[in-house]
Amino acid sequence: MTIFVGLDWGGSSHAVCIVDAAGKVLDHFVVAHDRDGLANLIARLRRHGRPEETPIAIERPSGLLVDALVDAGFIVTPVHPNIVKACRPRYRAVAAKSDPGDAYILADILRTDGHRLTPLRPQSDAIKALRALVRGRDDLVATRLGLANQLRALLESFWPGAAGLFADIASPIALAFLQRYPTPESANRLGEKRMAAFLAQNQYCGRRSVADVLGRLRAAPTTMAAEAEADAKGELARAIAARIGTKVCL
Repeated sequence: MTIFVGLDWGGSSHAVCIVDAAGKVLDHFVVAHDRDGLANLIARLRRHGRPEETPIAIERPSGLLVDALVDAGFIVTPVHPNIVKACRPRYRAVAAKSDPGDAYILADILRTDGHRLTPLRPQSDAIKALRALVRGRDDLVATRLGLANQLRALLESFWPGAAGLFADIASPIALAFLQRYPTPESANRLGEKRMAAFLAQNQYCGRRSVADVLGRLRAAPTTMAAEAEADAKGELARAIAARIGTKVCL
């Protein structure tokens, strides 16, 4: 018997719906997202047919659940969430957003439009490792960008001069400056000689002269924060700068 499986992924559990070639529901159930749940899912799906003849639709192209199904030999086809959203009006009985409803919609989309979709292919261990590294690096870059934006917003709230001193707030020299001078008070005695030494030590490659860099810092709006607030924000700026500057080798 030809069957089609829809699997609606969830954080702690997954809803599953199995339909036949006519769209009749043959089975629907929920499994937990743990070792026993995944084993139960695979065993229950195998009761309905051989893995290599069992197509499964899911709104995710990767993840532990997807890898487990592909490794077990099932034909896993990712369906973009926008497709599910666009098709939902077809199914008035399950029009409201719900896991069992989406599992049925995924199964029926696979039944009616599966020929338009591309199933996943099993990947080698090397490809999986590369995919994990790329995904992990993207996450780290996004995290670093978020921290840089947080740092800039923090500095703008109490020390705009430091926020605009260097072109990139997350550059090594900008982070080093904040580590040494986290507050306006800490930079009060910073003259051209000290600034020149700092720029040389941190291999400053900008086109501004030492006087221009120092003038840019002093020309910025002054803080309205009181001493305790400025100190607290300075410590937070120093902590964020340290976190951004932490190197992660991949």
